[in-house]
Amino acid sequence: MFRTLWLTFAQAVTIGLALLFIVSTIRPEWLPGDDVPTTPTPLAPPGPTLQREPQSTAREATGAILSYAQAARSATPAVVNIFTTKEVRVAPDHPLFNDPLFRRFFGEQFSQSQQTSSLGSGVLVSADGLILTNHHVVESPDEIEVLLADGRRAKARLVGSDPDTDLAVLRISQRNLPVISFGDDKQASIGDVVLAIGNPFGVGQTVTMGIVSALGRNQLGINTFENFIQTDAAINPGNSGGALVDTQGRLLGINTAIYSRSGGSMGIGFAIPVSTARLVLEQIVATGSVTRGYIGVEPQDVTPELADAFRLVRNDGAIIAGVMRGGPADRAGVKIGDILYEVEGQAVPNTAAMLNLIAQLKPGNSARFRFMRGERRIDLNIVVGKRPKPARQN
Repeated sequence: MFRTLWLTFAQAVTIGLALLFIVSTIRPEWLPGDDVPTTPTPLAPPGPTLQREPQSTAREATGAILSYAQAARSATPAVVNIFTTKEVRVAPDHPLFNDPLFRRFFGEQFSQSQQTSSLGSGVLVSADGLILTNHHVVESPDEIEVLLADGRRAKARLVGSDPDTDLAVLRISQRNLPVISFGDDKQASIGDVVLAIGNPFGVGQTVTMGIVSALGRNQLGINTFENFIQTDAAINPGNSGGALVDTQGRLLGINTAIYSRSGGSMGIGFAIPVSTARLVLEQIVATGSVTRGYIGVEPQDVTPELADAFRLVRNDGAIIAGVMRGGPADRAGVKIGDILYEVEGQAVPNTAAMLNLIAQLKPGNSARFRFMRGERRIDLNIVVGKRPKPARQN
């Protein structure tokens, strides 16, 4: 009897252990206690124990920029607000003034004086008070006032302006002023982060962030000489003349225009490169104006379609569509239909490049121009003239 019970107990234990082994192998999650890993954990190699860095430290180690506060602190003291006022004469709101004959003889007598004002921004570029801004911000004002970032106000005078690039230079009678550092727009790349600083809508100094969207934008019909930096940093009315800076707070350009259907920012803004602004600044400070070369021609881009239609030898360069009678090009023998493709050994891919190359030539000097006339190459020496000032539009 005892032996029968013992055999039964031994068999039950054996079966139980067998079941436990099968369950622990096939369905370990059925067992009570901590979960059993389904795959073996690899052994750590000998050496010090590694710990995860805090998130901010890890991002800094990769070179990621967590804030642009330092760039803003560096640049904002040198960006100023500009307020201009002008007195204009306006006719009274009366039906008689709809008559041109009445306005001609009595308009001045009955017209009323009215103050108009506008606002913009500027950038301090010297400790003795020189300010770079846009020509259209300070065009023909009676009074210009500058508000510094620290709250000081000062009257400003116009040193000179350049409508062809829409740049102007002001001076205020202050000393030891904060000055912005100049960057290098030649090193800028599409995708670089930039900050736009100015006074949009008169709300006060504002910093916005974006990237360089494009470089070398031209033929937009904004200025005569165009080589814009395009950005999606928010630029609005009042930002004109303000600073476009890099992530180190260095000046890359002067904000000058936006593309907009509503009057506000749509993510397409344009800045004049600092290299152009610096050349204009130096000439205005030295002479009060900007002098550029001029040969007296009306150019047109040579497009592939135009080249095919007229069976032109080249599909680049600038075709001469008009020649000013008695001008430098006319005296040198340039003909309508000639294709200019080289100025002083530098290639002319289009009319924008042609205008910039000729503008850099010194008036009074002779320069070598290379043309295609039909299938013949022609080299002409042209005595460069002085580019006339653009006609003032009322």
